Amino acid sequence: MTTAKSAIGTKKTTTAASGKGAPKKRPVTKKAAKKVPVYKLKRYRCRLCGYVYSPLRGEPQHGIPEGTPFEDLPDDYVCPVCGYQGKGRIGKWGFDEWAPTKYICSVCGYVYDEQRGEPHRGIKPGTKFEDLPDDYTCPVCAQDPKISVRFGKVLKQGFEPLYTG
Repeated sequence: MTTAKSAIGTKKTTTAASGKGAPKKRPVTKKAAKKVPVYKLKRYRCRLCGYVYSPLRGEPQHGIPEGTPFEDLPDDYVCPVCGYQGKGRIGKWGFDEWAPTKYICSVCGYVYDEQRGEPHRGIKPGTKFEDLPDDYTCPVCAQDPKISVRFGKVLKQGFEPLYTG
C-alpha cells in the first residue's frame, strides 16, 4: 500500500505486484516424522487382564490411530478387553509400562530371548535386544540360502516383539 499526497488531501492506493518480483507461494509440506524402530516403542500392559497397548498398531476400532503414544490417549480411555468382558472400567491408571524380552523373526519365526542370548554367536545371556549391533542378522535366515535369495539379510528391523502372557 502506498500513500500519495495531492493538493486535495491524502489518498491511499494499492498497487498490484507485478509477476516478476512477486514472491511465489509454495505449498507447505510437512516433513515426515522420523519413524521410531519397533523395538524402541513403549508399550503398556493392563494389570488385570494382560492386554498390551502398542502404539505401533493403535486401536483403530476405537478411533485411536496407529502411532498414538500411550501418553496421548484420551483421559477416558478404557482397556478394550476388561471393558468388553465387564470386569470394570480399567483406565490408563491400570496399565504399567511393559518391555518385551523376546523378539520373533518375521520371516522364519526364530525367537531371540534376552535371557538366553546367543552364546554360540558371542552374545551373552541378558543382552537386551536394543543393545544388539545394528547389523545383527537372524541366525536361521542367514543359514538358509532360499531365504537369503528371496529376502536378503534379515536384520534387527525384521524382528517384532513376542507377546507372551
